[in-house]
Amino acid sequence: MDADRFEAAQRSREWFHSLVLLPGAWTVIRVDGRSFSRFTEEHFDKPFDERFGALMAETAQTLFTELDARYAYTESDEISILLDPSFDMFGREVEKLVSVTAGIASATFTHRAGIPAHFDSRIWMGAGVGDVVDYFSWRQADAARCALNGWCYWTLRKEGKSARAATQALARSSKADKHELLFAHGVNFDELPTWQRRGVGVWWETFERVGYDPVREVEVSAVRRRVRVERELPMKDAYRALIGTLADSSS
Repeated sequence: MDADRFEAAQRSREWFHSLVLLPGAWTVIRVDGRSFSRFTEEHFDKPFDERFGALMAETAQTLFTELDARYAYTESDEISILLDPSFDMFGREVEKLVSVTAGIASATFTHRAGIPAHFDSRIWMGAGVGDVVDYFSWRQADAARCALNGWCYWTLRKEGKSARAATQALARSSKADKHELLFAHGVNFDELPTWQRRGVGVWWETFERVGYDPVREVEVSAVRRRVRVERELPMKDAYRALIGTLADSSS
């Protein structure tokens, strides 16, 4: 068989290789820890571990800078990366983006933690800034829900209940019941660290750097950008406004 025809025949079997992001679409890549419920229980404190939270924030920052993204958000064992609509890395190929981002997250977390960890990745797409705002509002709401459930679950477990008993108890509990459960154990959920309840955000911010020009013998200033890692995110409407501003900042 002709070598070129043989190669073309083999490449034609890479069924999903040509799948690409829609032109001009707002895209979020979300990476999630694989089997992290068991993984974190074996290696980190529950319900929240400062070291684990820092590792996830560092991993989010690495993904954010590698992709030169608009915004990154992490809560629990997931990271969402917002790409600019003009993003064109890897020709916008979905297969490349999900595999590379999962690889970056796995390598970064493993290197920093010294413990093998695996992430998977998926794609979300939206038509406009409003969709982006809704997406990140959704993920922050999930952060609050998971934080409340996590605190309640591990409070019951440390009290002596089995995993099944704790899960069943919470299945019958309202949000108010869960707050009361924690309060009865000396925990005011609303006073827990903000990053546990609302997640952590990463974005670019500009700042003025002052230097010295030895030729003209004068001070000069220049505008630079740096990564901001925010552990005190606002919530609800204030958070939606923040996301809208970050998405629109360089449109």
